[in-house]
Amino acid sequence: MSTTTMAKALNDGLRAAMERDPKVLIMGEDVGRLGGVFRITDGLQKDFGEQRVLDTPLSESGIIGAAIGLAVRGFRPVCEIQFDGFVFPGYDQIVSQLAKLRYRTQGTVPVPVVVRIPFGGGIGAVEHHSESPESLFAHVAGLKVVACATPADAHWMIQQAIAGDDPVIFFEPKRRYWEKGTVDPDLSAAPPLHSSRVVRPGSTLTVATYGPMVKTCLEAATAAAEDGQDLEVIDLRTLSPLDLGPVAESVRRTGRLVVVSEAPSESSITSEVAARIQQECFFSLEAPVLRVTGFDTPYPPSRLEDDYLPDLDRVLDAVDRSLAW
Repeated sequence: MSTTTMAKALNDGLRAAMERDPKVLIMGEDVGRLGGVFRITDGLQKDFGEQRVLDTPLSESGIIGAAIGLAVRGFRPVCEIQFDGFVFPGYDQIVSQLAKLRYRTQGTVPVPVVVRIPFGGGIGAVEHHSESPESLFAHVAGLKVVACATPADAHWMIQQAIAGDDPVIFFEPKRRYWEKGTVDPDLSAAPPLHSSRVVRPGSTLTVATYGPMVKTCLEAATAAAEDGQDLEVIDLRTLSPLDLGPVAESVRRTGRLVVVSEAPSESSITSEVAARIQQECFFSLEAPVLRVTGFDTPYPPSRLEDDYLPDLDRVLDAVDRSLAW
């Protein structure tokens, strides 16, 4: 076991994948000499060379299109999109080609492309640098969508995503890059990529969340414990396909569910979780499923983001409303 930041855990995971398979390539804007805007790829070009860590032109559509061609030829490209709001010039390639090619060829042409996207707010950035577009990708059939929340998951999940034969949209909570956690380098000890897991057991109420909100919900559970409330926190980890088995099992015990995300609430991951749990656990619920999300507006200027982002108080308010039902 070692203690490291999420950024370093991702770097180590990418390095391990590249050492394991010479077909793994990294490509993106400034990923080589600079090591990426968040330094996730720091040192990789020096160690693996310019043929495997490629500095690309400033063209997200070109990055994704080139990665699709490389994947068809047997490579395993990992594309870095510098910021969440920059992915949309490449969205057409992702939705129209990357998501459909394996299905279109009846499985004969795997497309093992991983698209890494730093997402979410909380870093005081300018416009287009703090989006939460995960629902747009989770809606697209043919894509796998995951979101890591801890250094350990970042280290394991990036390697698992690269090893698979399906395209994976890999969301990384950028405001958690510099937070530390323990990492077990033994990949065999890692849970499956497309699985959710209980990160804090409890009996009073279930909280389901993912990405940057996992830490916020754990802090809320700690605060709630002072008032005698025992919250169970579940990290969804995978957004498509959703693994709601642990959530349903928990709700059948607690009778209550709060779903938390930074993204807007309309047509979102939280909507899907709420609808399916309401359907599958109807007779176990003692209160309606409540959601705590960002607002249905474009992301605000950075000085207003503290008012936009769900925080401990908003989560605890939803907990109190659910328990009072």
